[in-house]
Amino acid sequence: MAWFAREKPGMEEGSGEGEKRVRTEGLWQKCQSCNEIIWKKALDENLQCCPKCDFHFRIDARARLAVLFDGEYEEFDSAMVSTDPLRLDRAYSDKLTLAREATNLSDALVSAAGTLDGRRVNICAMEWKFMGGSMGAVVGEKITRAIERSVQDRTPLVLVSTSGGARMQEGTISLMQLAKISAALMRLDEARVPYISVMADPTSGGVTASFAMLGDLNIAEPGALIGFAGPRVIEQTIRQKLPEGFQRSEFLLEHGFLDAIVKRSEMKAYIARSLKFFCD
Repeated sequence: MAWFAREKPGMEEGSGEGEKRVRTEGLWQKCQSCNEIIWKKALDENLQCCPKCDFHFRIDARARLAVLFDGEYEEFDSAMVSTDPLRLDRAYSDKLTLAREATNLSDALVSAAGTLDGRRVNICAMEWKFMGGSMGAVVGEKITRAIERSVQDRTPLVLVSTSGGARMQEGTISLMQLAKISAALMRLDEARVPYISVMADPTSGGVTASFAMLGDLNIAEPGALIGFAGPRVIEQTIRQKLPEGFQRSEFLLEHGFLDAIVKRSEMKAYIARSLKFFCD
């Protein structure tokens, strides 16, 4: 009878007789900033921030909610889906289907309510992996409904933006969301309910031109790209070289466009202190 030794997990046969090779694919990741090779487990434990240089990798919407909420939360409008209002060809419908399958979300935003440091809050988090976090009719409606709940319940609103801007496949209907959300935020302001805007990499286009910059407190993660048009478009338009770090959160803070830059690991505590200042 032939006997075969069971391979250990993570091991595979090498080219030489009796040689074993450790399977390391998927266990390491290269930092986009310092180029250091990082063990993915260490990256996970550090909230997807490089332990060497503190570069903030992008995280998905549900990970954002997990960082900010104390525990379980209630999600709203999760079944709301985009249609094809401009009657485009199947390309848009196919992209929506692929995005839903890839993210397990109905659209580019998750709206939820729960507690943050014991305080009831509404939090909306945008999802970059869903068509670049683009804002269409569904994103606009979900944010507006979250604002209305905040007005009704007098519950603070936190909105985490990461988006390429308005969704071009929905044309003017997408652009209408800028005015719609801004008007709802005015009602929130009149009700004297605080709204904190958090900007992550990237936040651009119509999102920056509307609700992302309308917070009672506008804060950003380190190194986030924030602006209306991209730096390459601006350079091509004005035919000038832009300053070093232009449109990064540090540049914007220096020039008065932001109130603060907060590390991801400190974000929950910072928002909790801010809400205590606004509400207590």
